[in-house]
Amino acid sequence: MSNKVAGAGIMTPIYQAFERWIDPYRIESALPPTTAFGFIWHYVRQARWAFVAMLVLGGLTALVEAGLFWFVGLIVDMLATADPAAGWQGLMDTHGWTLLTMLLVVLVARAMIVTLNALVEEQSFVPGFFNLVRWQAYRHVARQSYSWFQNDFAGRIVTKVWQAGQAVGDFMVSLLQVIWFTVVYSVTTIGLIGALDWRLAAIVIVWLGVFGLLARHFVPRIRRNAKEAAEASSMINGRIVDNYTNIQTLKLFGSESRDDAYVRDGMETFRQTTIRFTRGITGVRVSLAVTGGIMMSAIAFMSLDLWLKGAISAGSVAFTLGLVLRLNMLLGRLMTQLNGLLRNYGTIQNSMEMIAQPLQLTDRPAAKVAERSKGAIAFDKVTFAYSGSKPVIDRFDLVIKPGERIGLVGPSGAGKTTTVNLILRLFDVTGGAITLDGTDIRDLTQESLRAQFGVVSQEPILMHRSIRANIAYGQPGATDAEIEAAARKANAHEFILGLSDQRGRTGYDAHVGERGVKLSGGQRQRVAIARVMLKNAPVLILDEATSALDSEIEAAIQENLFSLMEGKTVVAIAHRLSTIAAMDRLVIIEGGRIVQEGSHEVLLRDETGLYARMWKRQSGGFLPLAEAAE
Repeated sequence: MSNKVAGAGIMTPIYQAFERWIDPYRIESALPPTTAFGFIWHYVRQARWAFVAMLVLGGLTALVEAGLFWFVGLIVDMLATADPAAGWQGLMDTHGWTLLTMLLVVLVARAMIVTLNALVEEQSFVPGFFNLVRWQAYRHVARQSYSWFQNDFAGRIVTKVWQAGQAVGDFMVSLLQVIWFTVVYSVTTIGLIGALDWRLAAIVIVWLGVFGLLARHFVPRIRRNAKEAAEASSMINGRIVDNYTNIQTLKLFGSESRDDAYVRDGMETFRQTTIRFTRGITGVRVSLAVTGGIMMSAIAFMSLDLWLKGAISAGSVAFTLGLVLRLNMLLGRLMTQLNGLLRNYGTIQNSMEMIAQPLQLTDRPAAKVAERSKGAIAFDKVTFAYSGSKPVIDRFDLVIKPGERIGLVGPSGAGKTTTVNLILRLFDVTGGAITLDGTDIRDLTQESLRAQFGVVSQEPILMHRSIRANIAYGQPGATDAEIEAAARKANAHEFILGLSDQRGRTGYDAHVGERGVKLSGGQRQRVAIARVMLKNAPVLILDEATSALDSEIEAAIQENLFSLMEGKTVVAIAHRLSTIAAMDRLVIIEGGRIVQEGSHEVLLRDETGLYARMWKRQSGGFLPLAEAAE
């Protein structure tokens, strides 16, 4: 045990030196290219010296491997001329320096090359380069617009980001370990046996030429099929993740059979693309086996014929046959690896098409970092339409003063949530402008802009982390006391203390499950409110913030919500009009336009107006305004 520990201690500094060679979290702002090899080079150039080292070491390994067969031939020739009666002394007197050189190559040079190769690949390349690709792919995709993520499966996106690192890394390892090794070994083989007789080298050259023709015939279709298989793989992964994410809906509708068919259809698509891919691989392997058999037989016949004629020695026959047998094994390995190589290339192409997409919503080159806002928001003739559809917001003008509390009211589909999303710049306006404190929000960095807002949405989504981490997301570095205070204000502290998860974590340490599924809707809402209370941003956006709460809980936190609104600009959306009737001003939206404005009392005077009609439909079942405001 002590020897193992001591050995590990000796090697640790060496391991660490190679592990620090490639920075796995390097920041790269350039957009990845949209061609497969350009995409690969985009990442390879960031670790080019490690690749150069692998290239050199891989070439040296191939030279040493070929040299070993040459050594075998020399030994056979030595033994053919040596006198066994002279023993080791006689052998050393005649061939001592040659044998010593062989020994040093086998024991020292070969061991050093293999060790360095392993250190570069396993300590630098695998943990460094693989994660560099994943990290940069993740960062780029995470900065895509909100609408971009709405158009795809989350599981499919994750699969492509994660597979990109694995595929680029595996592709380069195969390229250097198999293809480069085979190239160097093949050239060395041609040189060594060509020195014996040009006809032997000619057979090897013809063999490699036939191999190239086979590759030219099979590789393009295999590459095409590999790309289809990668796309089908990410598609079926997306379907499965989508089903598991919405497992409650599947069970409530008793739709297991329908969803089994949905997933099976995706799996069958994947199976068919895999079959097309593997048929190409099988064709390659069969063709290679036939070609290899013919070429090895020809070289063996030629070698024996030359020996019979006295043109070459028995040792030359031995190392020639050893070299070509090894070459056949390498070409077979290359074709075996072709499956993974082209599958990885197809995966790279498939991932590249998503990862290399330009960001749809970016900061302007001269975008400023926003200071803490005063809360003045203005819409100036704003128009917005989702791609290819008619405008959702049409020539929208609205001025919100610092500290003013605004309620957005309107029927479903009127554009209320879209209006809020435009303020947050989750989408860019189609026309007009939105300003914060007089500055066009497009002239501010997105991160600093959104830091000015505290948002509680109708369906708050929590991360699969602890309750503490979810609340502290509003203010990184918050103390436990601050987190607990925010939870108390949101009337969440008591239920949090009673939480536990499957790993035995309790209270604020309990994890809430993916998207917060382990909590009820009301509990998620209260945690989200606590998070916003802790953030304490100058502008507060409440999109149905209390819709998931029962009346008793809503009344318990209403006072704290009104306290939170003090000194802040507030934009609130609620279908329950009683919850926003006490706002300073209500803005009534219909069809993407403002149709009414005013306080609750003023709007009720227009009995034919949209607000009065909506209030009349709801007022029978809601608290009077005075109680709602308390």
